[in-house]
Amino acid sequence: MACLIAAPASGSGKTLLSLSLIAWARSRGLSVQPFKVGPDYLDPQLLGAAAGLPCRNLDLPLCGEAWVRDSFHGHGGRTELCLVEGVMGLFDGIGPTSEGSSAAVARLLGLPVVLVVDAGGQAQSLAALVRGFQLHDPALNLAGVVLNRVSTPRHRQLMQEVLDGIGVPLLGCLPRTVDLELPSRHLGLAPAHEIEAFRQRLDAWARLADEHLEMEVLRPLLEAPAIGPDPVQQQCSRQPVETPQSPLPVAVARDEAFHFRYPEMQDWLDALAMPVIPWQPLADEPLPDEACGLILPGGFPELHAAELSQCERSLSSLRGWFGQRPIYAECGGMLLLGQSITDGSGQSHAMAGVLPFHATKGRLQVGYRRLEAEQDGLLLRRGETLTGHEFHRWELSAETPSADSVGKLRPLWQVEGWQVPRRREGWNHPSLHASWVHLHWGGCWTISCRWRAAVEAATGKTAVVSSPDRNPRRFS
Repeated sequence: MACLIAAPASGSGKTLLSLSLIAWARSRGLSVQPFKVGPDYLDPQLLGAAAGLPCRNLDLPLCGEAWVRDSFHGHGGRTELCLVEGVMGLFDGIGPTSEGSSAAVARLLGLPVVLVVDAGGQAQSLAALVRGFQLHDPALNLAGVVLNRVSTPRHRQLMQEVLDGIGVPLLGCLPRTVDLELPSRHLGLAPAHEIEAFRQRLDAWARLADEHLEMEVLRPLLEAPAIGPDPVQQQCSRQPVETPQSPLPVAVARDEAFHFRYPEMQDWLDALAMPVIPWQPLADEPLPDEACGLILPGGFPELHAAELSQCERSLSSLRGWFGQRPIYAECGGMLLLGQSITDGSGQSHAMAGVLPFHATKGRLQVGYRRLEAEQDGLLLRRGETLTGHEFHRWELSAETPSADSVGKLRPLWQVEGWQVPRRREGWNHPSLHASWVHLHWGGCWTISCRWRAAVEAATGKTAVVSSPDRNPRRFS
């Protein structure tokens, strides 16, 4: 039942192998559900574009074991084939631990592991490397190895004999393919919509699998798991949530500057009768009049800062919206609300001017974060704790608002992580939730329910949803 594509380290070829297997399946008319371990947005965009289905993140720290199981069986069981791409190295998790690692997900779901190894410049050392991964956790099932960057038949024969010597199957050798290498930028791989001739690349990836992978062995490893219930419906059955009757449309920023969204956000909006109205700030669109709330997801506004600064209708409607209707903003979406963004060349560009900060390029901030709400807010209650993920290279001139900051703005929460000291972060307002930190709505279902309640309250209605103790509770 499915398999997990893992590697000793990032950059070994996990995504190339995953794309090749997906493309091979699609070329034969087979449906395939992709998954990605961890909080990444960019790899899932590529896998989802290749599969024609939203790629689902399997993230233990963000979502917990129950949601990961539900998501894997609920989505994976609805297709003919299924694969899971790992994150970083097989055992790499939070800090020096394996918490949240690909290995942890493989153990939880009972998945066999296909190890992708960059074989460039190796011979007998390959045996030591693979044997080490095999012995580090004997509970894992190492189904075999795919070697990347194997350039000649002689090199392949050498690698075959090395792996035969330790009894590990060789499942294929991918050649050096400069023309198929995936472009990168400051936060990882480029998104699918920026890759030229993506459809043609799919054909090339399918041929790569046909010509260089042992598909008669790999094909059974891609069999889908037993089907399970829809994970959102399953969550609702565990924590009863009333199904709203009246639709409340919400605008969601969707263009080349704002596209970091987990598909579960859409799932919860659908479940709570909140139809999405796509909004394109880069096209200088005003916010739609019929929208009752606004979601600003992350993305790359820093790469489009000059164009965004000229979109006066979009920026003006944001200024008019603030304080009147609810806004949920994460990471890049939050930057749109600031005074300005400095682009990669050091030029500053004006933004909506709603929040009192300037954003400039800084050092990379990445990792899971433990979050504790400082006070009641749009979506949080004082003292509540959540887990989120932070990933950005831009920083704010005023990281947190002071107690006497603009209007009713206050710090959102206290944030801490591995080797990240506890600090205040984010912007809290009766109608605003804005932070660097991404939340996964599959791992914190109360966020979606409170979002519905906040939007209803802004339209003059009252919302009753269910609380984590399974008793109906009114969120105001």
